[in-house]
Amino acid sequence: MRKLFLTALLVACAAPAALAQSDYNKYDFYAGYSHNRVDVGIDDGDTDPDDIFDEREGFHGFEVAGKVNFHRYVGAKADYTFHRKSFDVLGSEVNTSIHTLVGGVEFKDNAKETKVKPFAHLMAGIAHSRADFEDLSDDDITDNGFAGVIGGGVDFRINDRVDFRAIQFDYNPTHGDGSTSHNFRIGVGIIFR
Repeated sequence: MRKLFLTALLVACAAPAALAQSDYNKYDFYAGYSHNRVDVGIDDGDTDPDDIFDEREGFHGFEVAGKVNFHRYVGAKADYTFHRKSFDVLGSEVNTSIHTLVGGVEFKDNAKETKVKPFAHLMAGIAHSRADFEDLSDDDITDNGFAGVIGGGVDFRINDRVDFRAIQFDYNPTHGDGSTSHNFRIGVGIIFR
């Protein structure tokens, strides 16, 4: 009877540890380069009304994101990006920047042994843009508004702790000051677990 009791006690103590082990990563942290093609609303004057890429400027920046996986295929994600660019307007330099903070859900196979990991994400949040006209005005122009991110990409496993994000492509609409900008961003980077 004593052996049976000790065996049952050992099994009861070991069960939580066995259940705590999982076959998928519980969290991810991403850092990488981001290029945002921003809809600035400046037409180049040609007559093609469908030529939407004439009204875009390339902004360089970075992206960081954190994700908690609550299932092998689903995780909650928070994402921050910063992009900037300088323009020459009427002989004066204009420095512009865009901060985007969004959160949502990501779908990806987070299994520890998976080598190629395509993913998709859907997020919403806020965008803050700023334009500093150095010689034309003492006032900066700022705007806050809605930001969304719909996109995905593919990650490749390097080792147990690191993945390489080979490509990420997102549609990144922002709405502020009564208009919507249809932006597109692309990125590459490293994921740490």
